[in-house]
Amino acid sequence: AAFISIQAFPALLDLPQDLEVSGVSCGSRHTAVVTRGGELYTWGWGKYGQLGHGDDTSSDQPRRVEYLAAEGLRAEEVVCGPWTTYVCVLE
Repeated sequence: AAFISIQAFPALLDLPQDLEVSGVSCGSRHTAVVTRGGELYTWGWGKYGQLGHGDDTSSDQPRRVEYLAAEGLRAEEVVCGPWTTYVCVLE
């Protein structure tokens, strides 16, 4: 099992430099951001699939949710619950 650190203090986010974050939400053990370009990045504990990558893998590093781009969807807003992630998208 992968070790996922829990940070109790703010930390710098390592996203590609050309991305501008327009929204962020934190769950119990995961975080999600929406970019101005409509991409969704998630990271943290993924045991219940709440990261949206089609598996239950956890990650300390932000990963783009590829499903949205593959389906031609643009993320507008994200809200994380304890073990869930809700995304408002546009086609």
